[in-house]
Amino acid sequence: MTEFVRKITPNIKDDTLAGITVSLAMIPEVVAFAFVAQIDPLVALSGAFIIGLITAAFGGRPGLISGAAGAVAVIFVHLISEGHAKGMSFDTPVENMGYFYLLAAVILMGLFQIGAGVFKLGKFVRLIPHSVMLGFVNGLAIVIFMAQVRMFSHKELKVSAEGVKEYVNIPMYGMELYTMIALVILTMGVIWLLPKITTKIPAALTAILITTAVVIFGGLDVSTVGSYIIEGGGTGLKGEFPTPNLELWQNLPINLDTLKFILPYAFLAASVGLIESLMTMNLVDELTETRGNGNRECVAQGAGNMISGLFGGTGGCGMIGQTVININAGGRGRLSGIMMAITLLTFILFTDKYIEQVPIAALIGVMFMMVIETFAWSSFRIMRKIPRSDAFVLVVVSAVTVIYDLAIAVFIGVIISALVFAWENAKRIRARKRMREDGTKVYEIWGPLFFGSILAFNDKFDVKNDPQNVEIDFVESRISDHSALEAIFNLVHKYEAEGKTIKLKHLSEDCKELLYKSSPKFREVIIDDIDDPRYHLAENPEAFTKGLSEYKF
Repeated sequence: MTEFVRKITPNIKDDTLAGITVSLAMIPEVVAFAFVAQIDPLVALSGAFIIGLITAAFGGRPGLISGAAGAVAVIFVHLISEGHAKGMSFDTPVENMGYFYLLAAVILMGLFQIGAGVFKLGKFVRLIPHSVMLGFVNGLAIVIFMAQVRMFSHKELKVSAEGVKEYVNIPMYGMELYTMIALVILTMGVIWLLPKITTKIPAALTAILITTAVVIFGGLDVSTVGSYIIEGGGTGLKGEFPTPNLELWQNLPINLDTLKFILPYAFLAASVGLIESLMTMNLVDELTETRGNGNRECVAQGAGNMISGLFGGTGGCGMIGQTVININAGGRGRLSGIMMAITLLTFILFTDKYIEQVPIAALIGVMFMMVIETFAWSSFRIMRKIPRSDAFVLVVVSAVTVIYDLAIAVFIGVIISALVFAWENAKRIRARKRMREDGTKVYEIWGPLFFGSILAFNDKFDVKNDPQNVEIDFVESRISDHSALEAIFNLVHKYEAEGKTIKLKHLSEDCKELLYKSSPKFREVIIDDIDDPRYHLAENPEAFTKGLSEYKF
C-alpha cells in the first residue's frame, strides 16, 4: 500500500493543483459534447468522473487525462436517436430508450477495449509513423480551436412551424463580444506572464481565478458555465453520487436484436477511443521523456467505460487538450488524474453554484493557450526538409481529422505511409550476375523480397537464354512474405520446365522450412549445408587475424 501511494504521489502539490485546473477546463468541453450527443450533461460529467478516476489510478500512462470526449460522443448521436425510435415502437413504449441503448453500447465498448489490452494490441500504436502523429496533433489542435470559437455565441431555442425544437447558435456582437475577447486575452496574458515571474503557482488555475474575480466584482454580464448549461437545455451542475443504474436492466431487452443494434457503434467507439488514448499516451511519452504501457492503458480504458455504463455514465477516452493542460501545469503522476476526477465530483455534489459563476471566457483562454502549446509549429519549418510523402501524410491526416474523424485520419495516414514504404522498398531489389568458370550463371540477390518487389525480382531473370546450370544466392536478401515464397516457387518451376538445373542458397531457415513443406523436391534444389560468408570470419577469429597480418597498411 505504501508503495502504491508513493507511486501516485511523486509531486503532491503540482499534481493536486494541476488536477483542479484540468477539472475546470473539463466542464465546458464535456457539457458541449453532451449537447452534441443529446444527453443530460450530468450523464457526461458522471462518465468523465468514473473514467477519469479509473484510468488515472490503474492506467498505463500517469499524467494522461481521460473523460467523456467528443470523438466518442459523436459516434453515439445516431444510436441515441434510433434508440428513442425503437423504444417507442415496443408493445409497451419506453421513453428515453436511446439512453439505455447508449449505456449498453458503452459497456460493450469497454469489453472490446479490455480484450484489446488482454491480447496486447496496444503495442501496435508504436507502428504509427511520426508524420501521422504530427498530423493527429495538428488536426486535434485545430478541432479544439474551432470548438472554442463556436463558444463566442449564444444557444437559443427555436421552434419550427412543425413544432420541432432545435438549439441554434447566435453569434455575439457589440460590447458583449468585445468584453468576451478582453477576458480571453486577460486569461491568456496571465498564463503567459505568470511563469516568467514564478513557477510555484499554477498559471492556468490562477488565470481562471483572476478572470472570475474580475467578472464577479466588476458585475460583468457575460456567459458563464451556469448560463452555458442552461442555454443548452440543462438544469445546472447539481447532481448526485453515481450509483448502479438499475433501470438499465429493467428497460433494456436482452436479446440478439439489441446486440446487433449496438455492436457496430460499440466497436467503432472502442476503436476511436483506443486510438485517441494511445496516441495521446505517445504524446505524453514525448513531453515527459518516459514510456507508458499501452496494453495496460487499453484495459484501464475498457474497465472505466464498462463501470461508467453500469453506473449510468457515457463513454470516453483520453483527452489530448486536458492532458496537455495537465502536463503544462506540472501534473506528472497518477494523483493529477485522480485529483481531477475527485474535484469534478466535488463540483457536482457540493460547489455547483460557485463553479457555475466561472466565465466561459476564462476557460476559452486556457484552451487557446493549450492549442498554442499542442500545435506542432515545427511542422511548418520541416515541411520542405522531410520526404514529400511524409509531408503529404502530415497534411492529409490534419485535414481529415478536422473534416471527418480522428480514427479515419489515422487509418488513412498509416495506409498511405505503408504504401509509400512498400513502394520505396520495392525499388531496392537488385540482382548482380556473374559467370563461373564451369559455366554456371550466378544471380546474387540484394534487397527485400516481398509482395511489392516481386515484379522487379522476376524481371531480373532470363530463363530461356540462361545456361544449363543456374544458382541464385539470397545472402543479401530477405524473404518477407508468402508472395516472395510463391515467386521463388514459380521461378524454380520455370527453370525446370526449360530442362535446366537451378540451385538456391543462403535462404533463411523459416523460408527453407516453408519451401520444404510446399514440395519435397526443394530438398534437392536448396543447398542446405553451406556457411553464410558474412559470419564465417567471426566463427574463426584466428584465421581472420592471420589474414589481416598479411596486408600492409
